[in-house]
Amino acid sequence: MNEINTEKKRRFRLKDLSLTTKVLFAVLFVTMIIFIVNLVMYTQVNRMVNSMGQVYGSNVSLNELSEKLEKVHESTYSYLEVKTSDSLEEYYKSAEDYQKLLESLNREVTENPVMLLEKNIRNMSETYLTETDAAVSYKRGRNVEKYRKSFERAGQLYDYLNSSIYDLNNYQFHNNSENFRQLQGALRSLGLFSTALIAVMMSVGCLMLYFMVRGVVSPLTNLAVTAKYVGEGDFHMKLPMNDSLDEVGVMTRAFNTMVSSLDEYVSLTRENMEKEQALKEKELLMEAHLKEAQLKYLQSQINPHFLFNSLNAGAQLAMMEDAEQTSIFVEHMADFFRYNVKKGNQDATLEEEVESVENYIYILNVRFAGDIHYSKEIDETVLGIRIPSMILQPLVENAVNHGIRNIDWEGRIRLSVMKSGENILISVRDNGKGMTEEKIRQVMQGTVKTEDNPQGSGDSTGIGLSNVQARLELYYNQKNLLEIRSGGEDAGTEVLIRIPFIEETM
Repeated sequence: MNEINTEKKRRFRLKDLSLTTKVLFAVLFVTMIIFIVNLVMYTQVNRMVNSMGQVYGSNVSLNELSEKLEKVHESTYSYLEVKTSDSLEEYYKSAEDYQKLLESLNREVTENPVMLLEKNIRNMSETYLTETDAAVSYKRGRNVEKYRKSFERAGQLYDYLNSSIYDLNNYQFHNNSENFRQLQGALRSLGLFSTALIAVMMSVGCLMLYFMVRGVVSPLTNLAVTAKYVGEGDFHMKLPMNDSLDEVGVMTRAFNTMVSSLDEYVSLTRENMEKEQALKEKELLMEAHLKEAQLKYLQSQINPHFLFNSLNAGAQLAMMEDAEQTSIFVEHMADFFRYNVKKGNQDATLEEEVESVENYIYILNVRFAGDIHYSKEIDETVLGIRIPSMILQPLVENAVNHGIRNIDWEGRIRLSVMKSGENILISVRDNGKGMTEEKIRQVMQGTVKTEDNPQGSGDSTGIGLSNVQARLELYYNQKNLLEIRSGGEDAGTEVLIRIPFIEETM
């Protein structure tokens, strides 16, 4: 279960995404880049358009100021000539509009000639309006001499103001013309930059699509070529390893596993045929050869129902979980059965036997939702010792089927492999139902009734404890190497194996 949790916490990788997601990601990425580029270009163009509008905005404002000044002067003159309420109202309105336009002009002291000219125009305009107001007031008071003098002074200021506004307008026009030329150059540069940027983005998008398509097509091409060689009987061909979790990665690993299995199956079949032929030619050999044949026969008794049910569990797991979990499950299944096939006619190290037990526990925990709590205590100094294969797994299987299955409390199994003097002591203990003396005898003889093990052959590898005991006695040429202990009902069971400590000699 720790390996499953580790796999769940695996860091995110782009190559683990499905092909559909990768295509969608590439399209969205290119689309987003194009959208951002267009947005930036749109913003820059708008900014330049606004700048171009502002270039001549000052000239327009000065022209409007000149027109309002003229209208003030005309309305003042009209009132002084005819003295009507309409002309007076027109004067006040024109003066108010002109005053509002003056608010946009500079009034601070500065060395900038343009700003200084604006300040002078504003000050003179305020003086001009003061004179026109005085002329209108004197006219309304029938003081002819004073309103004429005020209007004369206003006329002089009017002429000077027109001249100043004209000068300021010309000055700003020259400045704005230079700014306009700079904006035109910037706009042309922006157009060239936009074209280049779009070309670059199109190139990037095409490269992304190219590499993505190549990443999909290239493995498929390799698969087609490799499959051709495999079809011709070359089972040593393999696809390059691919650890991605997309469809291509899953297919690559599945294909390599299939080819490896085919290679092993063909090799095993060829080896078995050769052995069968050799046995036919040596039927009359000594008793030692007969014992070896008996040993191989006992080791080959693996119940096919266990494989069938376990693979069904893998299929159900694939429906309920992601492919990652199924991959881990199938890997454990492959390791377990590969070990059975490879070691069927050989002995094994204690380390290989312990790994087989762990694979078996993992498979059962997947099938039964982690109900089996397994722990171990291993003396690593004895892991290199060789023993008959498929010895420890049947002990654990017996603890599951006859011990902790269908109990009302938490089932636990503990494996212990320790050196004890000149021997190696192997213990498989459970906290399950316990066993009577009669039940122990039945288990040792392989005569347990079906009702005692409801799921019997369907969950068993078919190798009973009697089989284990027989193979141990054949292998070590000793008796009473296996013992079953139990305190009775609900007291748990312990299976003990005591074998001689024989170190490998070079």
